[in-house]
Amino acid sequence: MDFLLKKIFVGMPKTVGEKDASSPMDREWTSAIFKEPVQGPVWVGKTKLTGDGQFDQEHHGGPEKAVFAYSIENYAYWQNELGYPQISPGGMGENFLLENGTEETVSIGDIFKIGESIVQVSQPRQPCWKPARRFRVKTLALLLQNTGRTGWYFRVLKEGLVEEGQTFTLIERPYPQWTISRCNEIIHAKQQNFSDLRELAQCELLAPGLRTTLEKRVDAQLSTVDIRSRVYGPNE
Repeated sequence: MDFLLKKIFVGMPKTVGEKDASSPMDREWTSAIFKEPVQGPVWVGKTKLTGDGQFDQEHHGGPEKAVFAYSIENYAYWQNELGYPQISPGGMGENFLLENGTEETVSIGDIFKIGESIVQVSQPRQPCWKPARRFRVKTLALLLQNTGRTGWYFRVLKEGLVEEGQTFTLIERPYPQWTISRCNEIIHAKQQNFSDLRELAQCELLAPGLRTTLEKRVDAQLSTVDIRSRVYGPNE
């Protein structure tokens, strides 16, 4: 299974909004979600693309989240099915905009060659409040989570130059059962299945940080998780 790299986006953190605004959605905030398309070859390093950056380095970036990928098919869903024309390519803060690669067709541990680089799927994105703030749709993080249209991260196994229009070529698929879509269903299930959660946590190619989080949930038998700070944050 091959899919296309439609566009590459990078961007550094910037601050927008009004510091003393009365509405939370209008207040000042800082994020690197505001990516811009780049032309020509771009270097894909072990922790990020050249010209890219993260403001919240606790939750973004690093070797397990070096590249964020999102499907152009998801944008058609947001625009046409839900009526949000303002949510357009680049809007989710992705580095790689893909065509024909979706959460249903990509699995944890998948290794792809793209340009000179080799990348591996490491984990689904855990949606936070920042896309909601950007597009002024307060429930957007929940919509991302509940529809499974979260996107995913790549770790970089081999650094190198990539360019839009190139094709991702699948080299290896060790865990075809762990599609991003299935991972999202298990992680965000309203009625937690601890057997499934334990099995996912034992997947050796899932990002270590997420594995630890899931293991703690299994050990504590947490059937529900308080997600309000992640999905609503300062937007409330």
